[in-house]
Amino acid sequence: MEELTTKDGRRLAYKRLGSGATLVCHGGGPGFSSHYLGNLGGLDERLELVLLDPRGTGGSDRPADPRAYAIEDYVDDVEELRLGLGLERINIFGHSHGGIVAMAYAARQPDRVERLILASTLPRWAPEQEAAMAEMVASHANEPWYADAKAALDAEQAGDFETDEEMADLAFRESPFYFSRYGDKERGYAEMLRADPANADTLRFFNQEILATFDLRPELEMITAPTLVITGADDFITGPVPAAEIEQGLADVAKVIIPGCGHFLFVEAPEAFGEAVTSFLGVPSAA
Repeated sequence: MEELTTKDGRRLAYKRLGSGATLVCHGGGPGFSSHYLGNLGGLDERLELVLLDPRGTGGSDRPADPRAYAIEDYVDDVEELRLGLGLERINIFGHSHGGIVAMAYAARQPDRVERLILASTLPRWAPEQEAAMAEMVASHANEPWYADAKAALDAEQAGDFETDEEMADLAFRESPFYFSRYGDKERGYAEMLRADPANADTLRFFNQEILATFDLRPELEMITAPTLVITGADDFITGPVPAAEIEQGLADVAKVIIPGCGHFLFVEAPEAFGEAVTSFLGVPSAA
């Protein structure tokens, strides 16, 4: 891990994988480190990935203020990272909550973004997406894991957890919903996530104080960078509905929907995901 010290004295940690064109990567949750991104399905074979541990996760310090997890706080950290890397402009990848951060950063710092990749994310929590989520959740009602996963999902969204460990346990139990098919590979991946320490403060803050009211659609017109919007057709929480909303708000955009794939594109469909990303960035195909 490498690190920098922010203007307010916090440690901000990141790691580099691979070589090639640099792609700054911001993961989601919120409340999880970059550990869950892995090597983004092998993208480190063709790119240099700079994988940021968002504030309060992994090697990055928690802010002194337990409420300092607003979108703009994360945006400030991306700018601190850009400056720390000594880059005039960055290619930035945001997954899930990280996509919210990447959108907001690209809107507020348009001259600093070369290309923008928004994976499995959303510009707001829309009624249409809530309906799509309910339909997708109900479609799994016959699965043996359904009852426990649904109870965990409801508890997580209601903020019914106190500790980091309780949050991590709920995230593991609800994880089957995040995949198109929940088999041995997917369960193994979820077990890996379970071992990574989580930050309950930021997820609770997002669910209770941001999710219902945030709306980045007015800011999309300020984004000038060419943008790739990519999601899974079976992503129950940030699928085709929010992808279409993002696409509609951008002037220079390509959209890719990967069939038979849920929230973790780089786990379920690494080849299709990798080809879409590298093609968008103009990186030569793998040999």
